[in-house]
Amino acid sequence: MKTIAFVIALMATGSAYAADLPASPTQTHGVYYQTPQYNWGGLYVGINGGYGFGTSSWTGPTGATGNFAVRGPLAGGTAGLNWQMANGLVFGIEADGDWASLEGNSSNALCSAATAGATCETRTNVLVTGRGRLGYAFQRVLLYGTAGAAWSGIAAGLKPPGTYDSTFDLGWTAGGGLEYAIGEQWTAKIEYLYVDLGVTQCQSANCGAGVPFGVPLVENLVRAGVNFRFAPW
Repeated sequence: MKTIAFVIALMATGSAYAADLPASPTQTHGVYYQTPQYNWGGLYVGINGGYGFGTSSWTGPTGATGNFAVRGPLAGGTAGLNWQMANGLVFGIEADGDWASLEGNSSNALCSAATAGATCETRTNVLVTGRGRLGYAFQRVLLYGTAGAAWSGIAAGLKPPGTYDSTFDLGWTAGGGLEYAIGEQWTAKIEYLYVDLGVTQCQSANCGAGVPFGVPLVENLVRAGVNFRFAPW
């Protein structure tokens, strides 16, 4: 009888102790935890590089070359600032400056009128853009559209001799892209920009005996980049 009484007392003590223990994980059925939303807000800087392809032409009082291809690589740096809304919308501003080596030429007879065997060449060696961005964040994926102003140094001249009239022209740009967060502060992106730099003027002897020519330039840019984001806002 003493043994039975001891066993009963021991069981009662164990039950009381178990009642004081915290609930086990299996007792939390029906509780769901939501993954925190990735925050795209804040200041960021980065690098980018890619390829540009487009068209130019020369048109003047003595005739026109028609369109010819202009293409080449570009690379540079980026800086921007994002604001993220609770509904996933992301607003931002972004600026970048790229070294560029886009060039192309035409062998139209118009070009060799002043210099035998010469071609009409258009080139650009720098591109700067300042744009707004609007996108939607799917956690670590950001899809965005972008538009704003573009500035570029454009040079036009006959080759040979290879001397050029150079101007810094203002135009516009628009496009879109996809950015992915590869870490809490690092992101990678790929984007497309259409850039219209208007019509520059070449009217010195560099373009043939001082005859003025209008030289438009349109570019399509495909770029990839990596950004570092500072502490989110």
